[in-house]
Amino acid sequence: MRFCTRCVYPSRAATPLTFDEKGVCSGCRVSDQKKSINWNERFEMLRKMTDEYRSKDNYDMLIPVSGGKDSYYQAHVATRQLGLKILLVTYHGNNYLPEGEYNLNRMREEFDADHIIIKPSVDMLVKMNRIGFKLQGDMNWHNHCGIFTSPIQVAVRYKVPLMMWGEQGFMDVAGMYSYSDFIEFTAKTRVEHGLRGYDWDDFTDEGLEKLGRADLKEGLGAKDLMWAQYPSDEEIASVGVRGLYLSNFVDWDANNHVKIVKEHHSWLPAQTPFERTYRDFSNLDDMHENGIHDYLKFVKFGYGRGSDHSCKDIRAGIMTRAQGIEMVRKYDHVKPRRDLERWLKYVDMTEQEFDAVCDTFRDPSVWRIEDGQWVKDDIWGGSSAYGPVHLQPAAQVRYIKK
Repeated sequence: MRFCTRCVYPSRAATPLTFDEKGVCSGCRVSDQKKSINWNERFEMLRKMTDEYRSKDNYDMLIPVSGGKDSYYQAHVATRQLGLKILLVTYHGNNYLPEGEYNLNRMREEFDADHIIIKPSVDMLVKMNRIGFKLQGDMNWHNHCGIFTSPIQVAVRYKVPLMMWGEQGFMDVAGMYSYSDFIEFTAKTRVEHGLRGYDWDDFTDEGLEKLGRADLKEGLGAKDLMWAQYPSDEEIASVGVRGLYLSNFVDWDANNHVKIVKEHHSWLPAQTPFERTYRDFSNLDDMHENGIHDYLKFVKFGYGRGSDHSCKDIRAGIMTRAQGIEMVRKYDHVKPRRDLERWLKYVDMTEQEFDAVCDTFRDPSVWRIEDGQWVKDDIWGGSSAYGPVHLQPAAQVRYIKK
């Protein structure tokens, strides 16, 4: 295991990194590109591009929103700076924080915009939580699917060709692309990056049978997952749907976005501190995103939101690497109690069952067993034990995605 010499990311990350001869990760190197970009020119490129999509009798742009600080910032740029008539689309996964719900419900009036909110059946969502957790160690998979599907369905139905996302996550975090690429959203991006190789039909009884996981069947079929079914290539081509990333055209920094949306739109951050990160303004649309969903990332790869947010702030120049390491030490390993207790009740599961499933997703290049404890190497040197092994050795298997 190695760690970036500038930020705090490990080499075995959820978003794959490469390292140069100085030990600096690809995410940091691509972030450096932002310093040499003329952002005024970039914004004029965006203005000219969006001007081409202005409509006399339809929406000028569709924006997928969660109600978070980035959603508000995207809508702020589109309406206040570009003067566009926008359509807001939200996938609602049923686990919003109160502050997140408050922010979401204000967007319609705040930006004088029509707002379509898609709320799937709660019973189905509970089942999706259970399947996602056991199949791939991600109870929030349905959120990724909904976020990257529902807006495209609406774009096709209402014939709105231009969409605007916020940041390109794999470029922002890991440097998968360059700022010269002007990467756009595609169906390939949706499945390979957002959905990690799975799709909606894998969660049906028939799909689970094909994956050899009939033990996870919850009685779901195609009719239960219509919100998750991506439009065909022909449907998308008929409208000419394309998805831009705003981060290609503005100097993307969440800390600045928060200042802007608080000042101009009275946006509300989390009022109760999170257990696994120091930030109070991220992922208010799902109370488990910063909680057990992120704890699963620690179980898999040995790091979490403390690392993620520290890396962003180190690259933004508002935190030193030494301070970031302290955030990693303080937050990454925490098992969030109130969050876990809520989710276990939500899906009718015991903590013992939860822990046993978690252990099946441990990455053997990160974790090893010593004296009945899970042990990994730490960024501050040496290694530490992070809890007991919950499975018998013969049962320690990792489910491999298709």
